[in-house]
Amino acid sequence: QVQLVESGGGLVQAGGSLRLSCVASGRTFSRYGMGWLRQAPGKEREFVAAINWSGGTTAYADSVKGRFTISRENAKNTVYLQMNRLKPEDTAVYYCAGGVGAGIESVYNYWGQGTQVTVSS
Repeated sequence: QVQLVESGGGLVQAGGSLRLSCVASGRTFSRYGMGWLRQAPGKEREFVAAINWSGGTTAYADSVKGRFTISRENAKNTVYLQMNRLKPEDTAVYYCAGGVGAGIESVYNYWGQGTQVTVSS
């Protein structure tokens, strides 16, 4: 049974920072790409960032490029999302997702429960 457990969400003022963490269990973490996606109220879930199995390749949505950084520690089965210079439009539930392969994945077959990020203006 694969489990992804996110933490680190919260309320922050615009311009502030948060770091999300996602701890994985139930499969060999280091073999798979991981991603972060988010869903704002009334909107569809959207891609935020992705990282390949080794951490050597990353990808970002244009809306977060230069402000967010995805990273991973395979020894700790953990993927992170460092979010800087947060904006009110970053407010959403953020989901950690496990990819079906080792690269920058666009298909995810495992999901965390989500963590709320709220950015006040």
